[in-house]
Amino acid sequence: MKPISADSHVVEGPEVFTGLAERFGDQAPRLMSVGDQADCIVIPERSPRGINVAQMGMAATRLSRKSPLQRKSGHKPDVANMQDPELIELFAKGYQGMRAGLRDGAKRYQDQDADGIGAEFLYPGFFSMFNFPNVELLVAIQKNYNDWLHDYATAAKSRLYGLAAIPLQDPVRGRDELERVIKLGFKGGCIPCTSPADRPYFDLAYEPIWSLAEEAGFPLSMHVGCNAYLPKSRRGAKLPRDSIADYAGSQATVQRTIIELMCRGVCERHPQLKIVVAEFNAGWIAHWLGRVDQGLQRELRQTTEPYRGASPQEIWNRQFYATLEDDLPALLTRHLIGEENLMWGSDYPHTDSTWPCSIDVLQEIFKDFEDTVKTKITHDNAKNLYQI
Repeated sequence: MKPISADSHVVEGPEVFTGLAERFGDQAPRLMSVGDQADCIVIPERSPRGINVAQMGMAATRLSRKSPLQRKSGHKPDVANMQDPELIELFAKGYQGMRAGLRDGAKRYQDQDADGIGAEFLYPGFFSMFNFPNVELLVAIQKNYNDWLHDYATAAKSRLYGLAAIPLQDPVRGRDELERVIKLGFKGGCIPCTSPADRPYFDLAYEPIWSLAEEAGFPLSMHVGCNAYLPKSRRGAKLPRDSIADYAGSQATVQRTIIELMCRGVCERHPQLKIVVAEFNAGWIAHWLGRVDQGLQRELRQTTEPYRGASPQEIWNRQFYATLEDDLPALLTRHLIGEENLMWGSDYPHTDSTWPCSIDVLQEIFKDFEDTVKTKITHDNAKNLYQI
């Protein structure tokens, strides 16, 4: 059985941005040429530069360049140098510099076949659609995105499954959009990996959303980088940025959100709700769950009644899933995290992707494990979770 990637991405097509500038002015993203680069997503209010769409599909350039891939055993290919003349030339072309499968879902099979995988679950490439402070704009772009994603994935004839964006910043409209995408046939959705600043996920305003997702068997994912907007007044002291520390500690952004769901009543009220923690890898989870359990005990030590709910470990095993790429520590702690709670993803076409070496990477990281473990994590768990 070919692996299923539970974490891949799209490069949003022009239709996602249609009509937004006319409605929302300089707050809205639009496609523009910037200097000698075509097809940049620009939000004038934030920056005149934007990001070139071809850069969002950076891993997909690996088979188009003369430079040989460098890769350590058991790991994804090394990160390319952005000053590579071949990359610069491809980026300048925008959409035309990308592989055909990133522009047309009907041709995405070519990218999958080059990597030896059978199907993909698709997250956004333009993460900023989750953190617009203007909620009307946020709802509009996510509806555009879901319509475009539905068409893009449908064209692939069961080899692509889009994960719809759900605008939880407005719980009423978020519930409406959730109902709409379920009727469209989506198998799961993506919500911000950090809750809106004024409304944590244990707020009762979200109850209709959790109830509908639970009833429909519709998993909700929290993907790295898909943060809700945080007002400047809530950002605390301005510390110097360190790109290494930010990347290595990315799981910190979702840990607080998991606590909101796991320890503040949401999972207790909705024990069949399934939640995916996507692209944070998973080697940290076993240790962290122990700390959560200890923290829960410390919080309750002054109360007279003992805690009677399920433990964090039990809730994780019952309701949570995590994706991994080349994360050997996750495999080594699989008995603590749960073999049924891990799903592999290629992250194609992003920089962190294992593409086009996924089969080799999987053979290397699973070489000391039984085939049944590999089959679960690379195929069965995603198939069972999303009921495909």
